This record gives sequence, C-alpha cells and structure tokens, in this order.
Amino acid sequence: MLDVVALGDAMVGFAPPGHLRLEQASAVEVWPTGAEANAAVLMARLGLRIGWFSKLPEHPLSRLIVSAIRAHGVDTSRVVWTREGRVGTFFYERSVPPRPSRVWYDRQGSAFTTMDDHDVDWPYLASARVVLMAGTAPALSASLRALTLRIAQDTRAAGNQFALDVNYRAKLWSAEEAGRYFTQLLPHVSLLFCGRADAARIFGLRGTPEAVAAAFRERFGVPVIVLTQGAEGALALADRIYRQRQIPRTQVVDAVGAGDAFAGGFLCGYLEGGVQRGLDWGGGTGALACTIVGDFAVVTRAEVEELLASGEQEIQR
Repeated sequence: MLDVVALGDAMVGFAPPGHLRLEQASAVEVWPTGAEANAAVLMARLGLRIGWFSKLPEHPLSRLIVSAIRAHGVDTSRVVWTREGRVGTFFYERSVPPRPSRVWYDRQGSAFTTMDDHDVDWPYLASARVVLMAGTAPALSASLRALTLRIAQDTRAAGNQFALDVNYRAKLWSAEEAGRYFTQLLPHVSLLFCGRADAARIFGLRGTPEAVAAAFRERFGVPVIVLTQGAEGALALADRIYRQRQIPRTQVVDAVGAGDAFAGGFLCGYLEGGVQRGLDWGGGTGALACTIVGDFAVVTRAEVEELLASGEQEIQR
C-alpha cells in the first residue's frame, strides 16, 4: 500500500540566473515543476512510499520531468503517455523588494488538460492511504473538473483520504468560478489546505484564523482543515485547534514551491503522528524550501528533524 498518490499537471520552468530579468538573459535555468510533483518529491525524500502520475506527450521535456521526479524515489509508472498535446511551460523572474517576482504561464492545450476517467489506473489510486491533488488541476479544463470530483468521491468511498490544496491561481480562473466548483468538491475532501487570503477571496470567509477554519467545517464538513498564513505560520482544525510551532526566521532565496513543500511535510508528519506533527513538519519543510533555488525541496529527514529540534542556524560542522 502506498502512503500517498499525487496526481496533477507538470511543467518545465525557465528562469534567468540570479535576479536577471528575462530580457537581459543570454541563458536560462531549466526546472521541472508541478504542485503535486513538488509535494511528491519532498515526501519521497522523507521516506514515504509515494506515487505520482500525469498525462504527458512523447517529448524530451516530458522525459526531463519524469526522470527528475523518479530520481527522488517517486513511483512514476502510471504516467500516461500520448502523441498529442504539449508540455506546459512557464517563465520566472526572481527578484528582491520592492520589485515583485513574476511568473508567465504558457500551458494552454497541455496534454494533461485532456486527461479523463480512461487514463486513470483506479486500483492504483485505491492503493494509497491519501490521494493528493491541487486546485490548479480542475482550473485547467472541464474534463479535469469532472475527473477531480470523481477521484475525491471514489477515494472517500474506498475509506481513504482525499487531500486538496486549493492553490488558487487567478491567471487560470476567476475567484467566482473557483468558488462555484469548490463548493461541489469540498464536501468530498478529507484534508484541506487553504491560504487565509484564498479563503477570503474565493469563499468570502474572513475573521480570525480559528473562525475561518470553523466556517469551513460548518459549511463543507471537511474533517481536517489546514489554514496557512505565510510567515505567520499555520493553524489546523481537526478534533480541536492545533497551532504550528514557531520556526526560526527564514531568509527567502526562492519562495516558489514552498507551499507544496508545506503540504508534503504536513502529510508526512500527519501520517506518522497526527495533526500537530503534521503542522510542525509542514512548517519545517516549507521554511527549508524557501532557502533552496528550484521548486523541488531538496532536503532530508535529518535536516527537518535538526531544524525542529534546535532551531540553530549556524554552520553545521
């Protein structure tokens, strides 16, 4: 039995070195990425049994993505290969304040947008304790909205847990459209990750973190709600309110992928020791991810344990 199976789109990102702008660049760094893939890599590196799959075209960039994910110990045997469609890409400029970092997506018509029931190995999904998806998947096409809903329903019916990271992207769909869809989906979600800003933007839920989490529970009946608040940490509502332990101040090198690392770290801790351990591990992995260039959180279990145990940031000799 797998611990987690993650399903979602995957792309290749291109970024100028350092803080160069794209129009200055004579070369770019190449980074495979995807919300669910980023979380899958982190969980596999922490020792969980992880599967990930998507639908990708026969293309060198697709092979780059799958090889990079597999290299960290993730099972990619259920990836669906097709002769049609394309690989999604994006372009990323890192920056420092006051200039914001920016992302430009080029993913319309990707092979993943055509994924449907016939592409899914349903017994493979049912073999996982948790199935993880991000809200970017249903944002991409009508067929993916129907597929995500069925996966959530079937996962719960099989007695397993369906985890959703809302991961709202305004460039993919409007808050109103997302809200209508998530209203259908959330009653079938076992474990919800949502940023406090997205809770207000999409669902109109405002107030204290405790009140927002309680409103999610009352409106949708989600058993475990994890409300993230960036540098302010995270809070969870399950049998009671849980609060993330304080993490030492983090100097951000690259924040892209930190939310995915938090979700992966939370699931690792949660499956091993419950909600409080999940929050602590999510905070630790999210913080460490911010110190690493690229979307994969290339960290070890020992590094997470060391951070949570001591909080020391001196050179380790």
